[in-house]
Amino acid sequence: MQALLVSALVLVAAGAQSATLRVATQGDALSMDPHSLAEAVQLSFLGNVYEPLVTRGKQLELQPALATRWSLISPNVWRFELRRGVRFHDGAAFDADDVVFSIERARGDGSDMRSQVATVTAVRKVDAFTVDVETRVPNPILPDLITSLYMMSARWAEQQGAQRPVDRRKGVENAASFRANGTGPYRLRERQPGVRTTLVRHRGYWGAVEGNVEEVVFTPVANDATRVAALVSGEVDLIDPLPLQDVPRVSRQPGAKVLQGPESRVVFLGFDQRRDELLYASVKGRNPFKDKRVRQAFAQAVDVDTIVDKLMRGAARPAGLMVAPGIRGWDATLDRRVPHDPAAARRLLAEAGYGDGFDITLDCPNDRYVNDSEICQAVAAQLARVGVRVRVQAQPKATYFPKVLRRDTSFFMAGWSPAGYDAHNALFALVGTPAPPRGQWNLGAYSHPETDALIDAAQAETDVQRRTALLGRALAQHRDEFGHLPLHQQFLSWGVRDTVTAVQRADNFLFFKWFKVAPR
Repeated sequence: MQALLVSALVLVAAGAQSATLRVATQGDALSMDPHSLAEAVQLSFLGNVYEPLVTRGKQLELQPALATRWSLISPNVWRFELRRGVRFHDGAAFDADDVVFSIERARGDGSDMRSQVATVTAVRKVDAFTVDVETRVPNPILPDLITSLYMMSARWAEQQGAQRPVDRRKGVENAASFRANGTGPYRLRERQPGVRTTLVRHRGYWGAVEGNVEEVVFTPVANDATRVAALVSGEVDLIDPLPLQDVPRVSRQPGAKVLQGPESRVVFLGFDQRRDELLYASVKGRNPFKDKRVRQAFAQAVDVDTIVDKLMRGAARPAGLMVAPGIRGWDATLDRRVPHDPAAARRLLAEAGYGDGFDITLDCPNDRYVNDSEICQAVAAQLARVGVRVRVQAQPKATYFPKVLRRDTSFFMAGWSPAGYDAHNALFALVGTPAPPRGQWNLGAYSHPETDALIDAAQAETDVQRRTALLGRALAQHRDEFGHLPLHQQFLSWGVRDTVTAVQRADNFLFFKWFKVAPR
């Protein structure tokens, strides 16, 4: 496997200049369609090709992108003034028609970006470079939410037969899955799904490029040892993630360095609370996860501190809420977990009628989060001590995401970094009773009327203090109901050659226009 990777990279880099950046990641971007999957690797990669109206800087501050100004012209209407002189990679001019098309496309069937524009009721072209976006209720954070909502060419999408996004739940593909035509600093040159994707600089880019990267070779390498070996040998310039067990070795390795920092993501476990009978369990005729005592038993059986200390090697923070520090609405006084107590977990299971435990399947990605498979195995071992027998079904995210998005799961591991860095996004997408676009990622169908009311109230509240209080009440109510089981806030871990100057944002987005590569 390592030899094949090295050979492939040598062939790609042959004749390349010093400004080629070679990136190896644990998993691939699953599609080139910018509205098909709200997943960080895909949105990060495509953020180099496509652009939003509003973007974020190196410290996650809001900055103009394809919109130069935005303002509320009434409580329910945001006006966006567009950048002039921008052209797509095919040479077509960018204007208001493309914005109207893109937002409507993101709102439509098959889109996985609908939660970001859930309150939008109308998108209107005022003139060629002005667009009004009307919302159902006041939405004070709409600009924050759309920083990963990328603009497409309406004409190009029509020519490609890609007027609608693909639906990852159904495994549907179209031309936009494999081709791209954005306004960003890089354009797509080659796409081989699961093998290699190559970007090259777009010379007609409207904005500034701080770095010197002319070409990006993006290679998914699932095997940790192979990925690290490629970094150490100099065959790649950056790997993400760097396995935590290899951090000491790489930090001592000549020619390599380690970049680490807190990520805005919380990794969690979810339960199917919709069905009367679980899909993958030994319990017939009833669903244990509908009983709060069972969910609490799982929370008290799983030893998150041990997972953080042993598996994450301290490169994580135990989480009691579905959002992490730095997310608007997070409150340290609320971010607490029930104590790890296997004896209490066994008592709760017995009280709920499951004294002998039960069998369950845990769906887990094996190429998405740091040590994801190992964490799932640890969870299974800890639950076994209270009588719950867990079969871990680890799978690549190309298989995992379509499966869980179809809600074809009883027990699953996932993670979330809130769009807009606001707790409402996590509550709306993960916690609200499913009524798409609300609850689009609430894969276990947790539902509580009081939580829904708090989420709805926070959506429209413009007073900062009242809004923060509403978000806190919703987060605490969901925590107390054990609607999900937060595990930890994941830390970023990159391995980088010392020839590379990189910018590591807390959302783990890699914007290659900020990267510099010194001569090798």
